[in-house]
Amino acid sequence: MKKYVKICLERFGLLGRWLLLAGPTGVILGLFGGLFGEGIALVTAFRETHPWMLFLLPAAGLLIVALYRLDPYKTGTNRVLEGIQSNTYVPLRMAPLIVISTILTHACGGSAGREGAALQLGGSIGGTIGKWMKFDEYDRKIMIMCGMSAGFSALFGTPLTAAIFSMEVVSVGIMQYAALVPCAIAALTAHQVASMVGSTGETFTILDLPELQMGSAALVLLLAVLCAAVSILFCTVLHLAEKWYRAQIPNEWIRAVAGALLIIAMTKLLHTTAYLGTGMEMIESALRGEVAASAFLLKIVFTAVTLGCGFRGGEIVPTLFVGASFGCLFGQVTGLSPSLAAACGMSAVFCGVTNCPISSMLLSFELFGFEAMPFILLSVSVSYLESGYFGLYHSQKILYSKTKLKFINTRTKE
Repeated sequence: MKKYVKICLERFGLLGRWLLLAGPTGVILGLFGGLFGEGIALVTAFRETHPWMLFLLPAAGLLIVALYRLDPYKTGTNRVLEGIQSNTYVPLRMAPLIVISTILTHACGGSAGREGAALQLGGSIGGTIGKWMKFDEYDRKIMIMCGMSAGFSALFGTPLTAAIFSMEVVSVGIMQYAALVPCAIAALTAHQVASMVGSTGETFTILDLPELQMGSAALVLLLAVLCAAVSILFCTVLHLAEKWYRAQIPNEWIRAVAGALLIIAMTKLLHTTAYLGTGMEMIESALRGEVAASAFLLKIVFTAVTLGCGFRGGEIVPTLFVGASFGCLFGQVTGLSPSLAAACGMSAVFCGVTNCPISSMLLSFELFGFEAMPFILLSVSVSYLESGYFGLYHSQKILYSKTKLKFINTRTKE
């Protein structure tokens, strides 16, 4: 009996410990993440009503380069993943640097997302709390994951996805379930706090949802295979653009200005600002069945130029843009519901670039509801298989093969 009581007390003590740590982490990141999300919305609205802001993009690039001279580690999302894998130091300075630079990128029209800031903001704050509490390396890694979940949840308004994504993205094939309780607590807390400051995330409606029949299933299967190819294209173009810029323009000051001028030139040639910023309006348009045939390719190019030349932001929202616009185009061509095809495209391309099938399905359920579950399940699973070992984050490890129950322990292809 005494042994049973002792075990129960230990379990309750562990739960209480994570409630006391993950809860406040969620509060901190819910507040900062929510305010950051609102800041992105405000600067985006200002840019859209003041088109001349685009011409300040070169100056924003120079300022971002100057800011990152303060960071000798040249940190990014890959360093956060390395902090979980190998206890690499994740500096607190990452938080203000990524927030300021991402806001500058969006304010002046760079094509980028915001989840890179969420993961880096959360990872740096979570890791710092673990360091201040003098945790061992194992609990410090959990705190980094806890912070990532809270930051993702605060910005996207998807606590279920956020809790799982930070456990799934680090090592494909294995999830660190020891982090489940703290990640869940932090994600739910951050979501509630972010909602209180006005950052509620996004939800979408699928306008025309057909029944799952042989014909519709076959079309979704084909769409998933094509989305896997699009995800490979997206990852390859982003990595090649960064390498090309560094090789051809070694000077980071000139590189930022050159990329900014190219963004301005492309925007003026196309006579549209649809490919600047996150492009959430275009995602909504695709889910209504309205999209230009070249939209997904142009967003890939704009994002590759923006991030490749040194601007800061994330790749996930551009990924959702690419997936939704390609899916909508597929629906228009084949007769499948363009709205459903756009939703399946978002899920499939997100899975292809992150190698996170569980998170991709959960994200779809939080964004679209559960009614399209059979189509989402099919598109995500096929895309995961067909996308191979490409990925957005070169520090991500593929521990188990996608085709066999075989331990391979390799990194994603660049």
